[in-house]
Amino acid sequence: MNMHAARAAPGPDTSKTILGIPVLAIRWNDAIALLARLVAERRFTKVSFLNAHNANIAYTDPVFAEALDDFLVLPDGVGVDVAAKLLYGAPFPDNLNGTDFIPAFLQASARPLTVALLGATRVNADAASTKLAALAVQHRFVVIHDGYFSADEEPEIVERIARLRPDVLLVAMGVPRQELWIARNIDARHCTLPIAVGALLDFLSGTVPRAPLWMRGFRLEWLFRMWIEPGRLWRRYVVGNPVFLWRVIRQKFSRKSEPGGEIR
Repeated sequence: MNMHAARAAPGPDTSKTILGIPVLAIRWNDAIALLARLVAERRFTKVSFLNAHNANIAYTDPVFAEALDDFLVLPDGVGVDVAAKLLYGAPFPDNLNGTDFIPAFLQASARPLTVALLGATRVNADAASTKLAALAVQHRFVVIHDGYFSADEEPEIVERIARLRPDVLLVAMGVPRQELWIARNIDARHCTLPIAVGALLDFLSGTVPRAPLWMRGFRLEWLFRMWIEPGRLWRRYVVGNPVFLWRVIRQKFSRKSEPGGEIR
């Protein structure tokens, strides 16, 4: 976990290790306050979210897992809650899924911020920026670029971020590309909080529909997403979720969070 964030987080024992990834165990309002404090104090902190799918990728991709070691990782979804219950006897205090948490964080931040958006299609990024500007009128939102750029375009994109130096940089490129891109390209010269946000811009644009509130209440949003995009997501959920649970059970009974690492 990012050491700046770890020191700023409340309480002495604030993380649960899921398949080798330390994930912050924190209440919703405390997480909002933590991110606001990191921004106010200009403490550079990379932020990501862990769900069952990300955890499966990190389990088999050591480069991604190593990159996440330097992120503040927040819990996202029912899968990591089940894992925490199995491994530690209690779920995470709150589900900090980025689709709901990031807009809530921006709405709650009274201090005017500059927020840059990078990723998705340009149409969706622009629509997401407009939606966020209506939700959090105190902030300035700037679309840097869509997520479909070449290696030749990358230096200019990174330079543009450095010139703007936003307080928050939302990077929406999918897992693990977005985290690896942040790890490779972004440091304190570019922004304060780079946040890997997955499909957030697509959701905010309205292009990808959200599950009905009752399904979200029963924590079945994954089922709705699979119904909407079966070709892309069936393997993630139908195959990935049981594989994730099997790996968590192995972690529990081997008393190891990863090869060579004990659960603490």
